[in-house]
Amino acid sequence: METRPKRTNDLWLTEAQTENLHLSLRATDVLRHVRTPYQDLLVVRTLEYGNVMVLDGAIQVTERDEFCYHEMMAHVALCAHPDPKRVLIVGGGDGGSLREVLRHPEVEEAFLVDIDEEVIRASRDFFPALSCAMDDPRARVLPMDALKFIEDHRDEFDLVIVDSTDPVEFAAGLFEAPFYGNVARSLRDRGFVVCQTESPFADTGVVREALAALRQVFPVVRLCTGFMPTYPTGFWTYGVATKGPDPSRPLRPAPEGTRYYSSEVHAAAFALPPFLKEWVGA
Repeated sequence: METRPKRTNDLWLTEAQTENLHLSLRATDVLRHVRTPYQDLLVVRTLEYGNVMVLDGAIQVTERDEFCYHEMMAHVALCAHPDPKRVLIVGGGDGGSLREVLRHPEVEEAFLVDIDEEVIRASRDFFPALSCAMDDPRARVLPMDALKFIEDHRDEFDLVIVDSTDPVEFAAGLFEAPFYGNVARSLRDRGFVVCQTESPFADTGVVREALAALRQVFPVVRLCTGFMPTYPTGFWTYGVATKGPDPSRPLRPAPEGTRYYSSEVHAAAFALPPFLKEWVGA
């Protein structure tokens, strides 16, 4: 009798990054899958990237490459700001940006404000290397609406980091001029804001519109780029706006222990290729 190989049923996590581009990771276990009041939250263990958190079908963090994103979100502004003491992180419930912010001894207090407490809980349970700074005495972790929080705080922060999910549903307002206006009012003189502004290949319009919205509010707006392997196309952008200082010039070296960010990477990240300047008007 002719025989065939034994069939195996593999578990794969597949993200539709665009209509015609999907990323798939072989998984071994589903660690958590819940519907929170705000979004679908999934945590899986994968062979290539370790534990992965997915929100509404989009990969947010993986254990293997998260440092590429979080180091750029935090250190570009913190190393360019003259005297960063108080920092607000909008979103970022996984804690990665908070961890990087608190590498800087100049920072006296850092607020993490994320509307979804389940994201914070999942990070504590499955991503200890990201959530490790949540219990730092300088950290204030608040599960609440960041839009409301920022409206109630004026002239209080040196840096606001908008570590948001993609601009869909409840997070869409975090990419618009009225929100950036509230951010500006929450910042002190010489204040900075850093926003993740998506991929120019997958979401050209989002990058362009986010920069335009920032320019309605801030006198200095720059775009920088970095690699982020598991985000759509692997090429990511960050909008950096200030009340005056030049964000492209680091004033202090990288904190000890960074794996992606350096002073050289800082300078290079603002050197935009011609196609990107053309596409997004940077």
